[in-house]
Amino acid sequence: IFEVKATAGDTHLGGEDFDNRMVNHFVEEFKRKHKKDISQNKRALRRLRTACERAKRTLSSSSQASIEIDSLYEGIDFYTSITRARFEEMCSDLFRGTLEPVEKALRDAKMDKSQINDVVLVGGSTRIPKIQKLLQDF
Repeated sequence: IFEVKATAGDTHLGGEDFDNRMVNHFVEEFKRKHKKDISQNKRALRRLRTACERAKRTLSSSSQASIEIDSLYEGIDFYTSITRARFEEMCSDLFRGTLEPVEKALRDAKMDKSQINDVVLVGGSTRIPKIQKLLQDF
């Protein structure tokens, strides 16, 4: 038997926010490498977003992820990669934001973190190693 003392969350922070950071990063990289702006091309963005979602999941178990999209825009192939460290760096403010609901739940429960036995995480992004580490180190 367990007792729930408090719940908290941020419904405005989730996997899509991390995806958007990665998509924006690669839109800029494509612009630098090929002098072309894909930001207004829905099909190219959709294909890039799908690849970024896959890369994000890969980074939960690997230190690097590759993105390979044939003919992304105007016949140009886009091959690139991202490291977990770079992903964590570009999303650092979002990761820090994940601790705010934890602090709120502690305040609402009028408890200190030393009194907590278990924390239940909900959502796919809770598998991201950086989020797990931030909570462990909290």
